[in-house]
Amino acid sequence: MSTENLEAKVVILSELINYQPGSVVSRQLIKKSTGNATLFAFDKGEGLSEHTAPFDALVYILDGSAEVIISDKAYKLKAGEMIIMPANQPHALKATESFKMILLMIRS
Repeated sequence: MSTENLEAKVVILSELINYQPGSVVSRQLIKKSTGNATLFAFDKGEGLSEHTAPFDALVYILDGSAEVIISDKAYKLKAGEMIIMPANQPHALKATESFKMILLMIRS
């Protein structure tokens, strides 16, 4: 399903992306100058290494569980939970088990 096919449709987010062994899979849902929404599926043990972003980002866990590290502090999140990663603070993610998330990046 391409992004334009999602407009004005009811969907189940976790069904729009699948796990792949040993991989991180992403699917951009919305890309605008003011922000974007991206789905991710992480296989167990996979992650994103520490980095910073110039904008706040909201992570909402759809399935499974993950460890989110923000400025050297670890947070354990499970399905149904969210965290905001503040702009310009180093952060990383690791799949403690396979998990799916939506990342909302707000640019303004």
